[in-house]
Amino acid sequence: MEPDDFNKIEDMFKHHVGVMTEDFQHKLDIVIEGHQMLNEKIDRLDGRVDGLEGKIDRLEVRMDRLEGRMDGFDGRMDRLETKVDAVAADLAAHRADTEAHHGVYRVRESE
Repeated sequence: MEPDDFNKIEDMFKHHVGVMTEDFQHKLDIVIEGHQMLNEKIDRLDGRVDGLEGKIDRLEVRMDRLEGRMDGFDGRMDRLETKVDAVAADLAAHRADTEAHHGVYRVRESE
């Protein structure tokens, strides 16, 4: 082989290494671009999660208020149940009393 052949081989080798380097750099650029896009999406997702956390906090406050109102409603229902029980007891006593005096008191239509 002559020295000119070595120069041609060296030039071809440099050319191939240059092409491979450019190809590798292009692939790295694509990977970097993908990472940048993912970072932007993650940032947007973080913003949405923050907004969702705020909504959840407001929902918890509303649920706590509703729970307080339900406790008050339960108390009112208990008082109403007590009143209904008292009315039922009065009605039962009235019926018993009316049946006990069956012969004395009678409702009739006037003739």
